Amino acid sequence: MPAQFLLNIFIAVLWMLLKDEDAPYFSTFMTGFVVGIGILYLMHRFFGTQFYLKRLFALIKLLFLFIWELLLSSELVLKQICSPKLKIKPGIFTYKTALNGDLEITTLSILLTLTPGSVVMEISPEGDLFYIHAMDLEKSKADVLRSIGNFEKAIMEVTR
Repeated sequence: MPAQFLLNIFIAVLWMLLKDEDAPYFSTFMTGFVVGIGILYLMHRFFGTQFYLKRLFALIKLLFLFIWELLLSSELVLKQICSPKLKIKPGIFTYKTALNGDLEITTLSILLTLTPGSVVMEISPEGDLFYIHAMDLEKSKADVLRSIGNFEKAIMEVTR
């Protein structure tokens, strides 16, 4: 991915130099960058990796997914906090993940911990089993499992 981006920058600079203008213009650079995107898209199968903008869009999608899940879980926690009687049953459950690799597992655990109402307490030494504490096991376990599934798919799109 970084090699494709650097090659795209090189194409944009080359485009800017070949335009033979009096001064370097940003619009000329951006035109060359867009032309470079087109060239790299047509040639990306020869690099042996996927097109780099696909991974960038997947990363942006993961960011928006996290913000959405953060808003949903914050609303749930706010409802429980503002209710006159606290009717929660906290608990711990396990989740076996399909992710592998330190980056993927760490990303998932950080996203879950940053989402209100759930905390990753521990990860097994093999890295495939999460011990998760939920604020309300009866009501929020399904929501946490749905969030984990969404996060896993988005993380796999970014890293694989």
